[in-house]
Amino acid sequence: MSFGADFLKDAIKRFRYYKELGDKTFAQLAEADLFYQPSGESNSIAVMIQHMYGNMMSRWTNFLTEDGEKEWRQRDAEFEVMQISQQDLLSFWNEGWKCLLDTLESLQPEDLTKTVTIRTEPLQVYDAILRQLAHYPYHVGQIVYLGRLIKNEQWQSLSIPKGNSAKYLDAVKNAQIKQP
Repeated sequence: MSFGADFLKDAIKRFRYYKELGDKTFAQLAEADLFYQPSGESNSIAVMIQHMYGNMMSRWTNFLTEDGEKEWRQRDAEFEVMQISQQDLLSFWNEGWKCLLDTLESLQPEDLTKTVTIRTEPLQVYDAILRQLAHYPYHVGQIVYLGRLIKNEQWQSLSIPKGNSAKYLDAVKNAQIKQP
């Protein structure tokens, strides 16, 4: 495999991981939890989903041929509380990720050095991917943090539970020893 093919494969793997963290958070929350705001200046999980959806649809639709900031995008509206259902929010979430992943899976290694624009700024494709790979995990982290804040003691860890690092490492080592 070439470096470009490896980069695309690894970028897709990382994006899928962050989507999965969001999915696992949503599975622990009730519909009302998605609209919880810790303060008046904070975004709810619903607002973060709306924003990520708008960003993903704008950035990844016609990725190689149009500016990543589409004229039809209403960015400011993404930060307004909408009265929509959990099902609608999860549809936004999944549709945004589908647009992103379908686009990445369609790219070829030679596309990585092409130039695309985001808000009229020229970027090489690999840099545009890295830009979004920094942006989306930032918001997924906020979503996970809010989920954990809401659930408190009922939160089911998405990684190694607190106080279980040694147990986790032992399990990993034992699994590696058993592999042929």
